[in-house]
Amino acid sequence: MTTESCSIITSPNDHRQYRFITLANELKVLLIQDEKTNQSAVSMAVNVGHFDDPEDREGMAHFLEHMLFLGTEKYPKCGEFNEFVNQYGGSNNAWTGSEHTNFLSSIAPEHFAGLLDRFSQFFISPLFDPEYVERERNAIESEFSLKLKDDVRRVYEIEKETCNPKHPFTQFSVGNLVTLGGDENELRQELLAFYHSKYSANIMTLCLIAPNALDELEALAHKFFSDIKNQFVHKSYPKVPLYDQQQLQKRISIVPVKSQRRLTISFLLPNIEKHYPRKPLTFISHLLGNETKGSLLSYLKSKGWVNNLSSGGGASGYNFKDFSILFQLTAEGLEHIDEITIATFEYLELIKQEGIEDWRYQERANLLQQAFDYQEPVKAIELVSHLSINLQHYPVEDVIYGDYRMNGLFESETNTLLAQLKPENMRLQVIAPEVEAQICSKWYKAEYRVDDINQWLIQRCKSPHVRAELTLPAPNPFIIEKARPRLTDYPHTTPTILKDGKGFRLWYQKDQQFNVPKGHIYLAIDSLYACDTLTHAAYTRLYIEMVLDYLTEFTYDAEVAGIHYHIYPHQAGLTLHISGFTIKQLDLLKLIIEKARERNFCQTRFQRVTKQLIRNWRNISNTRPISQLFSALTSTVQLRSYEPIKLAEIIEHANLELLHQHVERFYQATYLEGFLYGDYLQEEAKDISEHLSEVLDLVSAPSPETERELVNLKGQGTLVSKIDTEHQDSAILVYFQSEHTSIENMALFSLLNHTMSSSFFHELRTQKQLGYMVGTNYLPLNRHPGMIFYIQSPNSGPQILLDEIDNFISDFSYTVMQLTDAQWRQTKDGLISQLMEHDPNLKTRSQRYWTSIGNKDYEFNQREQVVNEISQLTRAELIRFLIDKMKTNSKDRVVLYSCGAEHQEYEIMASELIPKDLDTFKQNSVRFTL
Repeated sequence: MTTESCSIITSPNDHRQYRFITLANELKVLLIQDEKTNQSAVSMAVNVGHFDDPEDREGMAHFLEHMLFLGTEKYPKCGEFNEFVNQYGGSNNAWTGSEHTNFLSSIAPEHFAGLLDRFSQFFISPLFDPEYVERERNAIESEFSLKLKDDVRRVYEIEKETCNPKHPFTQFSVGNLVTLGGDENELRQELLAFYHSKYSANIMTLCLIAPNALDELEALAHKFFSDIKNQFVHKSYPKVPLYDQQQLQKRISIVPVKSQRRLTISFLLPNIEKHYPRKPLTFISHLLGNETKGSLLSYLKSKGWVNNLSSGGGASGYNFKDFSILFQLTAEGLEHIDEITIATFEYLELIKQEGIEDWRYQERANLLQQAFDYQEPVKAIELVSHLSINLQHYPVEDVIYGDYRMNGLFESETNTLLAQLKPENMRLQVIAPEVEAQICSKWYKAEYRVDDINQWLIQRCKSPHVRAELTLPAPNPFIIEKARPRLTDYPHTTPTILKDGKGFRLWYQKDQQFNVPKGHIYLAIDSLYACDTLTHAAYTRLYIEMVLDYLTEFTYDAEVAGIHYHIYPHQAGLTLHISGFTIKQLDLLKLIIEKARERNFCQTRFQRVTKQLIRNWRNISNTRPISQLFSALTSTVQLRSYEPIKLAEIIEHANLELLHQHVERFYQATYLEGFLYGDYLQEEAKDISEHLSEVLDLVSAPSPETERELVNLKGQGTLVSKIDTEHQDSAILVYFQSEHTSIENMALFSLLNHTMSSSFFHELRTQKQLGYMVGTNYLPLNRHPGMIFYIQSPNSGPQILLDEIDNFISDFSYTVMQLTDAQWRQTKDGLISQLMEHDPNLKTRSQRYWTSIGNKDYEFNQREQVVNEISQLTRAELIRFLIDKMKTNSKDRVVLYSCGAEHQEYEIMASELIPKDLDTFKQNSVRFTL
């Protein structure tokens, strides 16, 4: 085992200690000591992905990822790993990409050695138990079935079908019962051969984080991971281009499932990993993606052709980067693909002529450097996953800094890449319902066609003449030269009220822990007329979208400079959230208020935004069934939540005059509650408070806070509603609600969910193979604790799914009774560890405080009270709660379901049906009020 002497570059704001070692088996290991974390975590990245699949076994790498969790020689019991992790307050996940597979898990620090012992066995002695080969390939089939109508998957498959057939990118990455079919013993033997030939220590990178000293972590790495075999694998993929000349200069037109119109202009580049120290493509994307006046997006929006633009995306791999510029089109824009393409090449020409300047590069480089210098911590499991992958790509010293490094502008390097963004190297992808398809894709049955790009367009783009409307951006006024946090002796440890008056309350807390010059402003505006009716709710949503659309050009510079904002609806109005560097936040806040007050909405933009909003709402009916049930739950039980399709019907008849009338009504009487948390001095917070107060006095009369109301399920029995979906899978969601908002009930529902979740997943997904999406969740709504059970299934109808859920609940009291006293304590300790996990960063802390304010937890200690209650709960109390709440014949709950095409005879037969008219149902129901 060797320890590398190179110094890992870390942020000045990073309190952690790092060490890089290489074990004797050539496994590369990054060790991280974090004394502040209360979650330890591990991640293994393996340089094996679906590019490595055998041609006749597509999906094998993905199948292997699944099988590794199902027992090892040392820990043979299937599901034991998940149970162990869940019991001690952890989590685990894995994913398979094109060239890498990543495994990640976390746990309470005192059980880290036990986690590493189990985790390492995946790579030492997996069983690949024959009993689970059939079950897990059925799980792969369920995962495939789940995404059959997912436009991202469908478009991705078409990209595969239209590239060079000799390139491994063409491989079907997910797999299904066809590619993983045949005799299960033969499949197992192929799986073993794949594992032993591909998985090798010398192409693995491991990352550990814990409060332990680095020497202790080094000992743990050696103890548990040294036995991974080094097969001395040397990777080599075919040296063929992603596209040859036959696949370039093509227009691929695709029919989507959801109603959307998009244009992607993509260019084939070589692998760009070697350019990471200077990031020339990041710089080019920075200029292309600008949204201020004179930008490509601004010009195309003014023509009414485009609503949005993003630059720099696209697939990448060992010998390619598919550089993409993506446009969200209007219906009119679909008729002007050639003009949009020509304008894009004109803007590229403008960049070549005037854009390659050092000050422009330094703007972007400085922003990345500031982001690095004041890098905020993330959750332990997210950090190890990210860094284990980075170890596959960067030199050790840059494993953290590599994402941020921009060493300087090399004009020749940048110009070389720009020169490859040429029409001869181009492909166009058009996604629109109007496409007349000729081809159906193999697996996802997506319809598309392939045409040659018009040679007139190719020639026109070769010699662009830049139109006067296109200009490069001016210097960004929001960029801060050097931001620094201000340390003060602020005495309070939780938020306090800065100002409390009629219709206005503002909370404030100076951050004393995270030491970054950043902050979060939350401003929630309640209006009596925001969501009191379906029509008002629809117009409030439309108003928010119009404001966001109008603000784009004015606020883009702030967004780029790391000062962000988001406006979103809530049950009684809207919320503005501003985050990022504090120094210029007040400037942005004033700008947003000024522009929002102008309400300078033009008819053209109104029509386009309205159409887009209608499209978004209607597209919800094309999401996967379980997602539709989650959406339907809130519109069923929350008084001021409405069905998207009903909102769309209202907006279909909207006009600009009615919108202006609604906005006037909205601001007639408002209540504002706000919260400032971060690097704000008290004087600055008071300035913001005074400014807000003055603005409100000008535009609105004070009003009391608007009530949030929730349907009371007590005494209602089982309420059933069928949600119509067009999907081959069936889905079900069962919701139980607490009638009390007591700390005791919060503790009981939380503990019940924690105790059940692993067993529910293992029994109904792994053992009974009901589907890929299977789970439970603790779900509080309007402060009332609750719990949901959900399944999406390709093979079982809703009545069967409900019966399985009821059977599981019915038998679970026996499972609890069989726990030993030690297991019971460990289960509770695991949940307590999860609930008391330290806030890793300013954002998480601000969200927790803001949620507490919304829940009227003004002592900011509800979490601690719940934990105290959990620590005292007995098994008998949990079992009694389970029986009283979920096992009685008259149990009160909501059951939402959808019926797959093959399962119509398995609909749920119930006497208590929720009427289709949800407004009447909610108005006539007894309700809780928050």
